Amino acid sequence: MTVTSKILFFAILALSFSGWLSPPLALSAGILFGFIFPHPYAAQSPSAARFLLQASVVGLGFGMNLHEVLKAGRSGFFYTAISISFAIALGVALGTLLQVRGNSSFLITTGTAICGGSAIAAIGPILRANEEEMAVSLGAVFILNSVALLIFPPIGGALHLSQPQFGLWAALAIHDTSSVVGAASKYGPQALVIGTTVKLARALWIVPLALLTAAVKRSKSRVPLPWFILLFCLAAVVNTYLPSLLRLCHALYGLGRLGLTATLFLIGTGLSRQTLREVGWRPLLQAILLWIVVGCGSLYLIRAGFISF
Repeated sequence: MTVTSKILFFAILALSFSGWLSPPLALSAGILFGFIFPHPYAAQSPSAARFLLQASVVGLGFGMNLHEVLKAGRSGFFYTAISISFAIALGVALGTLLQVRGNSSFLITTGTAICGGSAIAAIGPILRANEEEMAVSLGAVFILNSVALLIFPPIGGALHLSQPQFGLWAALAIHDTSSVVGAASKYGPQALVIGTTVKLARALWIVPLALLTAAVKRSKSRVPLPWFILLFCLAAVVNTYLPSLLRLCHALYGLGRLGLTATLFLIGTGLSRQTLREVGWRPLLQAILLWIVVGCGSLYLIRAGFISF
């Protein structure tokens, strides 16, 4: 079984890199793999997925126009600040109501409010969360993150959302950057620009939240800085102001999209029966309720015209 799972793992990974699989299909293939086969590289896969995601986001920057990036970032700043504050307040209240134990409630809340696994990975050490709390929080957020990538594009199409509307909704309501980019790229190029930029601007809020949490907890843990976001902006500068490198930029942008698809496969392989068992119903219910309120609330405000570009 181990040899078979290794061969199949690398075969699907290669297909993901080749462009033959769309992002939702790659994620679905990863989830099926995780449920059927033992993961041959369970320890190494999360780190590889995190590195590949960051490299892919930088690659996507080579396909972005800096002026559009700055416009999206400025427009989304106010909405991001309000939605993060609301999500954190609601998440803490739900965790208290459902009696979610330990640090899992706050980790799920920050993962939903900011950027999924990245926020949890940054805040966990500051809270001195144990392995079980980290696993439960990552599992709950990851399950819903996977669902979002699969269902958001069809919902957006059914509701006739414009590309700017969908990109903004994806950035505000989907947990991880990888699934935001995957869903937005499936919806259209303008949705991709807005979704990626607003989500990356949202990810920057990890730093002040981590610093505030460290101050409250009096923790001396190191606060990680998301340097890949700066590299994404530099890539957009190159694409905008150096037309002589247009062919190279186009190639790097293509590699970024392929890398993202492979990232989603790697992320999908981390979802297994064991993940579902470890999460438990209380943290999962907290994550579901918080996600539904954030997703439906942001969608209503966007469609009503209260949030727009």
